Amino acid sequence: MGAPGWARATGVAGIAVVAVLTFWGAWDRRWIADDGLIVLRTVRNLLAGNGPVFNAGERVETNTSAAWTYVVYAFSWLSGVRLEYVVLTIALVLTTAAVTVAMIGTARLYAGRAVLVLPAGALVYIAAPPARDFATSGLESCLVIFWIAVLWWLMLRWADRRVENPSTALVLVIAFWGGLSPLVRPELVIVGGLALLMLVVATSGWIRRGAVVVVAGLLPVGYQIWRMGYYALPYPNTAVSKDAGGAKWAQGSTYLWNLVGPYALWVPAVLVVVAAALAATRIGPGAARRGEAPSGLAGLVSRIRTPSAVVVFALVSGLISTVYAVRVGGDFMHGRTLLPALFLLLLPVAVVPIPLRRGIVALVSCVALWLGVVVWAVFAATTTGMPQGTTVGRSGIVDERAFYSENTGHRHPILASDYLDYPRMRAMVQTIENTPDGGLLLPSAQFTYWDVVPPPLPIPEGGDEHVVYFLNLGMTSMNVGLDVRVLDQMGLAYPLAAHTERLDNGRIGHDKNLYTDWVVADTGMVDVHPFLPFYLDEEWVEQAQVALTCPETQELLTSYRSELTRARFVQNFKHSLDLAGYRFDRVPKYEIQRCNLEMPPERPAS
Repeated sequence: MGAPGWARATGVAGIAVVAVLTFWGAWDRRWIADDGLIVLRTVRNLLAGNGPVFNAGERVETNTSAAWTYVVYAFSWLSGVRLEYVVLTIALVLTTAAVTVAMIGTARLYAGRAVLVLPAGALVYIAAPPARDFATSGLESCLVIFWIAVLWWLMLRWADRRVENPSTALVLVIAFWGGLSPLVRPELVIVGGLALLMLVVATSGWIRRGAVVVVAGLLPVGYQIWRMGYYALPYPNTAVSKDAGGAKWAQGSTYLWNLVGPYALWVPAVLVVVAAALAATRIGPGAARRGEAPSGLAGLVSRIRTPSAVVVFALVSGLISTVYAVRVGGDFMHGRTLLPALFLLLLPVAVVPIPLRRGIVALVSCVALWLGVVVWAVFAATTTGMPQGTTVGRSGIVDERAFYSENTGHRHPILASDYLDYPRMRAMVQTIENTPDGGLLLPSAQFTYWDVVPPPLPIPEGGDEHVVYFLNLGMTSMNVGLDVRVLDQMGLAYPLAAHTERLDNGRIGHDKNLYTDWVVADTGMVDVHPFLPFYLDEEWVEQAQVALTCPETQELLTSYRSELTRARFVQNFKHSLDLAGYRFDRVPKYEIQRCNLEMPPERPAS
């Protein structure tokens, strides 16, 4: 016998309340991060007809989520609204939808049973401040949890044991959605891959299985072929810049505790698990259909398409995602890269059942545990996880939203123009206006001044290009025209920097740092004093010019700067794996030695 009408109405009301709280919480902490503005620079180039690039004429994939880039582009093109407002709107809608769909999906586990479902895991997720911080950061976090929530809901529909065989349409929709995982974010292939494996094993008939594989792989494989030919890499340039395949277990453990510790996340985890266990005994998901259970391979297949198996899928995916995030060292933003794993682990308890016909003890116990979750949520939502989060300490982790809010003077920095109040930004814009001949802008120690290395004579009519070399790519690139080339020493938009060797014990996410001498050499600016800033050495610049002639480095530069012909596309595709693994020494002298090049003669002492 199912739940009475009042219980169903209360459950729906609970889901609606949490949806409203999700929207309000995201709105209350609305902002767009510097990294979020990086995405918008690519969208600007797409809208201008320059292609999916960061700098016109340089095929570099600076955004980790290809799907997020094109979602923002599509809605920007359709609406014509200012990009920052488009992103803010999409983020609010997707975040609210993700939490709502997750709760609706989990409620299916208890459909037709005499229980009252109340929000629990969903409440835990939105109570964690980082979840609300990155709801509207301009990054793909909102799309990631939306994709996970929809996959969860689809998988539970597929696993419904009241249906003898799921429809082919449902199976193919799941296959398509699961296949999007590497496009939403590369490491989500862990989640999508497990879901597709379950789907293939549990689907009867080789024709249907083949259809699952084709539908799942058509878009991501097609994009992968295009990416390797266009960008000359098998994955986004961000993975090269951050050496995403490397291991930093100690830093990752610090990052995990940086999220779990301040908010005592283990407390709600225990409470919701115990509540679910108490309520679900003998009425838990995945009860087999009546009759003798099949044995052998048929039995295994039968057990895969059950709600219990989908619950295990979510938990295993969450655990593997956590381990991966810890292995690579986490991130420099408080909690960000652990949010998908947290969301996955909370899915099975997004709502918890309160038994109505199990006796007063079970009822009171479950209600008390649920109230404990609510009390914890109030505590977590009002806790400052990193009191000194605006300072880059030994861990390298910061409260990114608080950092930029403090340093721009805006409580909700959303527009690119808000970041003009960040140190050096107004001075950068003014310096570009004051140098019509062009040049290379380098940040000086003074926040109100930029060093400019001029282009060589003769200056072309209308001036030469401006190049800005600065770490904060988003605020920089979104406050200048598309004709201004913006590069960074970490290599997110500058493959020359991305392919340097990783710095030992460097700050996580910032452990590449290309010396400025390389940029002077690469851009062809004047390489002698007094045109060079005093802190640059003429010999180092000359050595960098020689080092740039290394054949492997020239191949790298050609792969993304040369005209994209059919022959270039094929060449890029063939060598993309080799180029992805190519690294060189950031010290020009050592790079000359590595490539067996001839050292330039020493310049006479002045």
